Amino acid sequence: MSPVRRGTELPIRNRLPVLRAERGMSRADLAEAVEVNPQTIGALERGDHYPSLDLAFRICAVFGLPVEAVFSRASFSGEAEREGDA
Repeated sequence: MSPVRRGTELPIRNRLPVLRAERGMSRADLAEAVEVNPQTIGALERGDHYPSLDLAFRICAVFGLPVEAVFSRASFSGEAEREGDA
């Protein structure tokens, strides 16, 4: 399964690293749960690729969250502050 290439406008942000950390999951754990390569999870987390709708739903099912709690066009609360600290 190939991830969708990212666009330059209106990026899709995600909370995958935070959600994985909260649950003690590695990239490999999440990848196995949604049947993709760990490299795919890394690419999604970096914003290099966007998930297909099917993959987004499978990821959300793993975390038991709605799509808008995992993926967003807008920054998640606190994200802008962290980016400013970098």
